[in-house]
Amino acid sequence: MQIDLEYIINKTVEFLKVPSPVGYTDLAIEWVKKELEAFGLEHSTTKKGALITYIKGENSDYKKMISAHVDTLGAVVKKVKPNGRLELTNTGGYAWGSVEGENVNIHTISGKVYEGTLLPVKASVHVYGDVAREAARVEETMEVRIDEDVKTAEDVFNLGICQGDYVSYETRTRVLENGYIKSRYLDDKVCVAQILGYIKYLKENNLKPKTDLWIYFSNYEEIGHGVSVYPEDLDEFIAIDIGLVAGPDAHGDEKKVNIVAKDSRTPYDFALRKKLQKVADENGISYTVGVHNRYGSDASIAILQGFDFKYACIGPNVDATHHYERCHNDGIVETVKLMIAYL
Repeated sequence: MQIDLEYIINKTVEFLKVPSPVGYTDLAIEWVKKELEAFGLEHSTTKKGALITYIKGENSDYKKMISAHVDTLGAVVKKVKPNGRLELTNTGGYAWGSVEGENVNIHTISGKVYEGTLLPVKASVHVYGDVAREAARVEETMEVRIDEDVKTAEDVFNLGICQGDYVSYETRTRVLENGYIKSRYLDDKVCVAQILGYIKYLKENNLKPKTDLWIYFSNYEEIGHGVSVYPEDLDEFIAIDIGLVAGPDAHGDEKKVNIVAKDSRTPYDFALRKKLQKVADENGISYTVGVHNRYGSDASIAILQGFDFKYACIGPNVDATHHYERCHNDGIVETVKLMIAYL
């Protein structure tokens, strides 16, 4: 399988530059639309703003769908404080300590963007001593210092910043020569790029999927309601999402694809997981099997809605998920190989 890794990495880096905290994903959806159009693929948009495309397969009697989500972790301005700083509320599940000291962009409703930094309310050890070191990092103890001349709430409002504005964090993306990639929001933007790489492989080799295939780019996965529209009589749904590395319950390997056996909502369909593992074994694809205790995917959420189809989740293993994440080229390639071999 001649997979264009350079293309996938370039698209990952390019897509990571597009801010898309959950709830503020229009720019990301537009970016994916242009990529699909470059492949000559038609697409439609759901009422919630998600994106769906379709590739006709060799067999139209069986229907499969895959998904990846364009939304990332982020925040919303909860309060403009009297001192001209901002209190945030998070969108998506992350620890506030994971974004302490990070540069942010504040996206106003007018479209103007301002820079700032997320800091503890008591940040300086020179001023606060051990309190700065030991204070809990929670919503109420963190604030955004806006990089403008603001001293009061009125100063902030005069800039056009107000409650409800979205906030995105700097990704700090680095692509290393040894194959590692580290960035915020590899979850799930690397998986979007992998799907584009899969489509590119089909186009360049004049191939069709084995069955009719729908591809869904969801935009609310991080808060649990990503996919809500399904083809009639869908047989299988596979979410392309990250696997977990480094922890007592996480045995992933960044150089392998992950096949999820169970997450915090449900076990995944055993028959489909068995088929995925069999295909991986037959094609020499390196994989891990994951049991993720604090995790959900678009596929497991779909099953909780009561839909009747087989469901699975696969993807590259990623270290330090929902923090400053890292994966490896080999795991990216193994994921695309499994997509090609199975789909």
